[in-house]
Amino acid sequence: MRMLTKKRFALAPALMMFAWVSAVQAQKLQLPPHEKVVLKNGLTVLLLEKHSVPMVSVAGIVKAGGLYDPAGMEGLASTTAGLLRKGTKTRTAQQFAGDIDFIGGTFEADAGADYSSFGAEFLSKDTAKGLELVSDALLHPTFPQAEVDKLLGQSVDGVKAAKDSARDVIFQYYEGYLYNGKGYGRPTGGDEISLKRIQRDAIVKFYEGYYTPRNTILAVAGDFNAAEMKKKIKEAFGGWPGKMAPVVKEEAAGPMKGKKLLLVNKADATQTYFVIGNVGTSATDPDRVAIEVVNTVFGSRFTSMLNEALRVESGLTYGATSFFSMQKEPGPFAIYSFTRNETTGKAIDLALEVLKKLHTNGLTGEQLGSAKSYLKGQFPPMIETSGQLARLIARYEFLGLDDNEVNQFEQRIDGVTPEMAKQVIAKHFPLENLTFVLVGKSSEVAPMMKKYAEKQDAKEISTPGFWTGAK
Repeated sequence: MRMLTKKRFALAPALMMFAWVSAVQAQKLQLPPHEKVVLKNGLTVLLLEKHSVPMVSVAGIVKAGGLYDPAGMEGLASTTAGLLRKGTKTRTAQQFAGDIDFIGGTFEADAGADYSSFGAEFLSKDTAKGLELVSDALLHPTFPQAEVDKLLGQSVDGVKAAKDSARDVIFQYYEGYLYNGKGYGRPTGGDEISLKRIQRDAIVKFYEGYYTPRNTILAVAGDFNAAEMKKKIKEAFGGWPGKMAPVVKEEAAGPMKGKKLLLVNKADATQTYFVIGNVGTSATDPDRVAIEVVNTVFGSRFTSMLNEALRVESGLTYGATSFFSMQKEPGPFAIYSFTRNETTGKAIDLALEVLKKLHTNGLTGEQLGSAKSYLKGQFPPMIETSGQLARLIARYEFLGLDDNEVNQFEQRIDGVTPEMAKQVIAKHFPLENLTFVLVGKSSEVAPMMKKYAEKQDAKEISTPGFWTGAK
């Protein structure tokens, strides 16, 4: 199911998006040198040599994701990306799969809210063939009707199957309810209603409008010579006709005011999954490093305040976490956990108590020091491979960030003081304005929910769709 392969809400520290690479000298985090080239047709190319393994990794971004889906056709960007390898002007889906398998390579594509992405990997000795396959999928897809029908059918079935597990869909409900079905509140992977509205002509129109070289970033990292790779890329992609893509401006959502609660009834549930939060901040917020330091103490690691209170001390759950989904525009902040139906109120109360304690007490120098050491130790292994590096530099280019995200990381993290943490808590960790979303057995849970918000909504999990906005 496509909507679940792209997890915007990974239950890991949100700063994974910032990723770090270690240099040998003095244990200093340092992004390897890389080159930027813009072809005549407007394609932005990023080249990073890494010769430790004879592999080449390609990571691409097309600047049109789920936010660009027409209203009522959510999932269009994701479906378009998923069909790139399902038939081209010279290859059927089976032939493409056979050719990429023959060289031991991979190719995949998907879409998030901000952009569509594609990636490939192959041995350096097969670079010419690998690039030819990537360019064939990107420049010459034909979207055969049979493949369209097959993928859309699988996606609808996937959404329905996901609703059997509250854990798999709670964030789709949370995003929808928090943003009232707009912007990041629209399901990137679509739902049972929107996916059935998508026709082949809409897919072709989306592709022709947005898949242009001027709208695309192509990052290549691995075992190659940059000068030679530039020639190969020009041969593979230089003939792609350059044109401007339509501009879609989505007004950024600000934090929600007040309190509201959505209870999604899953009649057979023995546990309640819940999310509490508000609209957070963007990937370029000046406070982003300080936010991650604070959130490491509050909720993003096993020894966090939330997990200690809800799991270790009270035994109410097997896990509790908090995270910021930092995207191009302000993404959600969320406190997430689950518990038995009968202890739902108790678990929510305890989570709110921990949040209040964070505001009241702030963080000590000792807590900050522990979080800083933890973060410094976590990131180098996340960006060791050529694939990780290619995805990193492509995303930085899309967001307008530079190498200092890595190169100055330790300096920035060491600069977070208790006073700075206090300011970040007051600004970015909502205490009074909160959205509550629960998936559980309403008959057992609803009576406990009345005290949390005056505005309350209800929905059956079996009802098609997630939350498309207030009626």
